[in-house]
Amino acid sequence: MKKTLCFSNPAYLRAALRQLEIEQPGVAGQPARKTTVPFEDIGVVVLENPQITISHVALAALLEQNAVVITCNEKHLPSGLLLPLDGNSLQSRRFKEQIEASLPLKKQLWQQTVRQKIYNQARALNRQNIDGTPLLRWSLEVRSGDPDNVEARAAAWYWPQLFQNTPLYQEVEDENDPDAFLRERYGDWPNCLLNYGYAILRAVIARALVGAGLLPTLGIHHRNQYNAYCLADDIMEPYRPSVDALVCRILHGHPIPPEPTKAGDVLTPALKRELLMIPVLDVLMENKQKPLQVAAQRTAASLSACFAGQERSILYPELL
Repeated sequence: MKKTLCFSNPAYLRAALRQLEIEQPGVAGQPARKTTVPFEDIGVVVLENPQITISHVALAALLEQNAVVITCNEKHLPSGLLLPLDGNSLQSRRFKEQIEASLPLKKQLWQQTVRQKIYNQARALNRQNIDGTPLLRWSLEVRSGDPDNVEARAAAWYWPQLFQNTPLYQEVEDENDPDAFLRERYGDWPNCLLNYGYAILRAVIARALVGAGLLPTLGIHHRNQYNAYCLADDIMEPYRPSVDALVCRILHGHPIPPEPTKAGDVLTPALKRELLMIPVLDVLMENKQKPLQVAAQRTAASLSACFAGQERSILYPELL
């Protein structure tokens, strides 16, 4: 397992003796603090505070160990992602196999992806004591390439249901209620929790794809010319319900949204710490419990095998 490091306070990050040396300036007369973490133990680094300085040598060492670096904007929300260019010794061959993948194969892979996503959405609802049977039925109706857009139909039913049993939405009965949750990128609480969690998840998936020698830009379904992580956005779909379930759990502990800071950020350090646990969330894969980070690596490896013609199915996890 790799560690996820989040820096919310000013810090100096540099390389020293094959380790990341972290120096935090002293506060209120206290001396500066120094700690070290071996580069090979790091999987994700989140740079949240604008007063963080990181050396080029440290960045190069992180990328050499296939770690990802996430930068945040002035509202402390993830805004950038730095990935290694050479994550696998067979990268050139795997790029070629990925680029030459046939359209029928991509459609079949997208069918499998959407089916597993909807199935996991049903399990996320079941964890909240909400009947997810309609989603289970719809997951079986997904055809190659999802020409009927079952994914969107399932999402339209799923989102108003998901938070019904949390303290914030206990009065919501159906999707026609004006107080029902509306999933929007820049919407009200708890959309910011979902956005932050998905950014961490996207980084974990992108890291796994690069490690498998794949190009995270070239998707099997997403093809936005302005999106550098189309494949990561494809493959993370069945993993999203794990983030949704975590956010439901957070809402039970924080029924009232925190007061925003001067920068307009409502995500407290405590909330971010809970969301940074996403890489180590347990999922079910191959009849075994595995951390999400490990499952992502197995998914990426199976996708690479599909592009190489060795397999016909992507290995995705089930939500516990």
